[in-house]
Amino acid sequence: MARWQPDARGRLEAAALALFSERGFEQTTVTDIAARAGLDKRTFYRLFGDKREVLFSGGSRLEEVLVKAVAETDADPFETVVTAFRQVADEIFADRLDLVRVRQTIIDASPELQERELRKTNGLATTVAAALRAKGVGETTATLATESGVTVFRVAFARWVAPGNDASLADLIAETAAELRAVTSSPATPPARI
Repeated sequence: MARWQPDARGRLEAAALALFSERGFEQTTVTDIAARAGLDKRTFYRLFGDKREVLFSGGSRLEEVLVKAVAETDADPFETVVTAFRQVADEIFADRLDLVRVRQTIIDASPELQERELRKTNGLATTVAAALRAKGVGETTATLATESGVTVFRVAFARWVAPGNDASLADLIAETAAELRAVTSSPATPPARI
């Protein structure tokens, strides 16, 4: 096997995505992935904890960009979170739409992966809220701003990966945030009298 060839991580990721797409996540083994990449299982496990991590290994980079953007943004808490997610869109997701669509199709086909993605997203929300609190934002405000920002990101992300979309993720985040602001600033309708 050609273990000494460069970019073992990239080769394993490409092999995993191809196999997950061809066979499905559950039907693909670590041995299959390593063999397709021209590596052995030991190399796989040195780089990834398990086959799920091939799809989620970018989480620490995502978290790093979010925390840095929150720390550097001087705006109200919700706008800070939206700006942080737009920064993620520009730094991490730009020019990767095709790859992200393949990844999302794989995740959408597996309840196990959907659950993992939810846990990862909840972990990001916890980290962002902590970054806001570190800037002096109160607990409730930090939670509301973060959960609202995460919702904006989720909606924008789903729109971005949808077939036929050609807008950038950053633009969709801004658009979705504007829609949320419009919804939440509408005058309240008084309750109906019975």
